[in-house]
Amino acid sequence: MRNIDALNHVRGESVYLDDIPVRQGTLYAWVFSSPVAHGRILNLDLSEAEKMPGVVKIFTAQDIPGQNQIGGIIPDEPLLAESEVHFWGQPVAVLLAETELQARLASHKIQIEIEKLPVITEPRDAHKAGKLIMPPRTFTLGNTETAFAGCEYVFEGNAESGGQEHLYIETQGAYAYVKENGSFYVASSTQGPTAVQRHAAVVLGISMSKIEVDVMRLGGGFGGKEDQATPWAVMALLGTALTKRPVKLALHRPEDMRMTGKRHPYSSDFKIGFDKELRIQAYEVTFYQNAGAAADLSPAVLERTLFHCTNSYFIPNVKATAYSCKTNLPPNTAFRGFGGPQGMFVIESALAHAAEKLGLETWELQEKNLLKDGDEFPYGQITEGCEAQNCWQTAAEKYDLPKLREEIAAFNQQHKFLKKGLALMPICFGISFTKTAMNQSRALVHIYQDGSVGVSTGAVEMGQGVNTKMLQVAATVLGIDPNRIRIETTNTTRVANTSPSAASATADLNGKAVQMACEALRERLKLHIAIQLDLPENTPIEIQDEQVWVAGKTVELPWEKLVFSAYWSRISLSENAHYATPEIHFNPAIEKGHPFAYHVYGTALVTATVDCLRGTYEFDSVKIAHDFGSSMNTNVDLGQIEGGLVQGIGWMTLEELLFNPEGRLLSNALSTYKVPDIYAVPKEIAVHFMATQGIKLAIFGSKAVGEPPLMYGIGAYFALRNAIKAFRLEAVPRFSAPMTPEKVLLNLYPDFGT
Repeated sequence: MRNIDALNHVRGESVYLDDIPVRQGTLYAWVFSSPVAHGRILNLDLSEAEKMPGVVKIFTAQDIPGQNQIGGIIPDEPLLAESEVHFWGQPVAVLLAETELQARLASHKIQIEIEKLPVITEPRDAHKAGKLIMPPRTFTLGNTETAFAGCEYVFEGNAESGGQEHLYIETQGAYAYVKENGSFYVASSTQGPTAVQRHAAVVLGISMSKIEVDVMRLGGGFGGKEDQATPWAVMALLGTALTKRPVKLALHRPEDMRMTGKRHPYSSDFKIGFDKELRIQAYEVTFYQNAGAAADLSPAVLERTLFHCTNSYFIPNVKATAYSCKTNLPPNTAFRGFGGPQGMFVIESALAHAAEKLGLETWELQEKNLLKDGDEFPYGQITEGCEAQNCWQTAAEKYDLPKLREEIAAFNQQHKFLKKGLALMPICFGISFTKTAMNQSRALVHIYQDGSVGVSTGAVEMGQGVNTKMLQVAATVLGIDPNRIRIETTNTTRVANTSPSAASATADLNGKAVQMACEALRERLKLHIAIQLDLPENTPIEIQDEQVWVAGKTVELPWEKLVFSAYWSRISLSENAHYATPEIHFNPAIEKGHPFAYHVYGTALVTATVDCLRGTYEFDSVKIAHDFGSSMNTNVDLGQIEGGLVQGIGWMTLEELLFNPEGRLLSNALSTYKVPDIYAVPKEIAVHFMATQGIKLAIFGSKAVGEPPLMYGIGAYFALRNAIKAFRLEAVPRFSAPMTPEKVLLNLYPDFGT
C-alpha cells in the first residue's frame, strides 16, 4: 500500500498548522526571550512596547493564573522566566497583537536589565561544579574490577559526540481559541498531545477535561516536538485565556533554532579489556550528558544511553555510569534514537581504538563479540530471537565484503590524493518506552451505517507513515477495502491519556489497539451473521474482500448490507480498545529488568571517499542487511531506513552545533548550520529485507523501524576515519564527532592548524 498522504503532499493539499483558517479576531503572538544565557532579572519595562500599534496584551509570569511550571519528569522549567534566566533565548514575555509584524516590532521596545551570572556550556565543567539535573545512574553486570585484572589487553580513551538540530520542516506552533463553559481548544504541532493538555491545565489552573488538543499532522518531529511543543501551545492557550480571543503562535526558523533544545552532546570516557582470543571481558564507560538548563527529557535520554551502551556486543562485565549535567543552554531533548546513538558511538570508538593498538581491523573485534541468544544485557534482559550474527553474516555475504575490501585496497594503492574508507556498523536497538507505564495506547473505531469506518488513535502522523499502517491494520482485520476507512486527527477528546508518538513504538502500541478494536467489531458482526442465517454453532465465518464467507463459500451478504442489518438489529458498531504491552518491566532501584518488547538488529557496510587535498568527502555506498521482522509495508519501511540513515550521517559528519562561551548559538541559521542535501546522500543505498522471524509484540510481526536506522550513520564517521588513516598511516584522529570537512583536513595535515 502506498503512503495514504502522498497524493495530498505532492498536490499541496495536506493541512498543517499554518494551513488552518484563522477565526475572526485572531491575535498573533511573538515571544520576547532572554538576550543572555544566565542572570538575574533586575528590571523588565513593557511600557513602550504596550504603546505600539496593534498591541493588545503583553503577558509575563505574573499573569499566569495557575503554576508557572511545564517540567515533565522533573518540575524545574518555568513557562516564562521570573527572577532569573538560565539560557540565551529563554522566554520572558509574550506579545499579542493584531498582526505578527506588529507583535515583533513591539518586542524591540521591551527594556530588560539583567545582572549577568557565570555561564557554563560544557558538561564536564558542570559536573566539576556539582551542577547535575539528577543523581548519577550506573548499570552493572558482573565485576569489572576483577575482570580487568585478568585481561590480556586493556585500552582507555575518550569520545565526544555533538548535538543536532531537529530542523523539522514545520517549526513549532499552535493555534488556540475559547470554547464554551470555560474550556479551550488548541491545534498543536506536537508529538505528545496529552503532555500539552496536562501542562496547559497546570498553567491555566483548570482541569485537563477542559482542554482539547488536536493534531492533524506534523511537518516533521524527530523527537523535537515530544516535550518541546508544549510551551508554545501553552502560551497560545494562556493568551486566549487572558484575552478571550483566538491566538496563533508560529515560530520563525531563527527563533525556533535559538529557543529550542537539540540532541544531547556527550563527552565520555571508556576503558575496555580483552582476553587472548580478543573477546571483550570488561567495559567501563562514563557519560557526561549536556542536559541544558532544565531536565526536559534528559533523565530518560540518559537512561536509554545506558541501555544501549554495549550496542550489539556481549560483554560479561560492564560498569556504565551517566551524569546529566546542567548547563546554560536551551534544555536538550528527545531526538531520533533518544540517547542510544550517543552510547553506541562510544563503544564503537572503544573498539576502533583497541583495533588500532592491536594492529587489527575494527571489524575483526566487532564480529568476534556479537550478541547471540541467551546473552545478558547490562540491564538484566536476556536476548531472545537475536539476529546480530545473522545480519552481520548476511551483509558480509550478500555485499561480498572480501571483494569490497580488496577493491578499496586497490583503489587506495592507485590514488595518491583520493582515499577510500570502509566501516561496518552493527546495531541492536530496544523497542519500548523504558518507562513501563508509557507502554499503553487506545483506539476508537466507528463503523457507520453506510459501511464506512472512522479510526481514532493516539498516533501522531509526522511523515513516518503511521496513518498508513493504522489503515492497513483496520482494513486487514475487518476484511474491507482500505478506501472505506478514514484515519481521524489525533485528539485528546476522542482518545485520552495518550503516550507521545516516540520511542519507535507508535505503530506497535496504536496498531495493537486498532487491531483489538476491529477484532471485537468483527466478532460482533460474525455473531450477528450466525443469528441472521441461523447457522449451526461453530460454523466457520469469515469476512474478506467485503464479502461474508460461510464454511468456505460466499453468501449474499455484502459488507454494506451486513453493516446496515447489524445497525437495525441494535448491535453496537463502535469499539474502544486499550492495549498495554505485556511482559515488560524495569526496576530502577536495582537497574534490572526486561524493559524492551524486542530488539531490532542490522548491519551496514559504509564506504566513503575522501579528497585528501581539500578535506571534502562523499559516501559511495551504504549497504544494509536489516531486521524488519515481517514488514507490513516495505515502501514505508524503506523510506524510514533511508531517512534515518541520512539523518545519522548528518549528525556524524556535517551538523555541527556551535555556542560561544557566553552561551549564544552561533550556528543559528541554515547559512551557518549544514544539513545533508542531495549531494551528501550516499550514491548508493542498498537495503536487504532480512527474512527474520516476526515478533508477536510487533504489530503483524512487523518490527519498529523509526529509530534504529539512524545508528547506521555512525558507520559514516568511522569510514571517514579509515580513509584518513589510509592517507596518513600514523594518523590517530580523536574520537570527536561530527567529522566535518574542517576536521578531516586537520587530521590529514595536523600541522596545518598551528
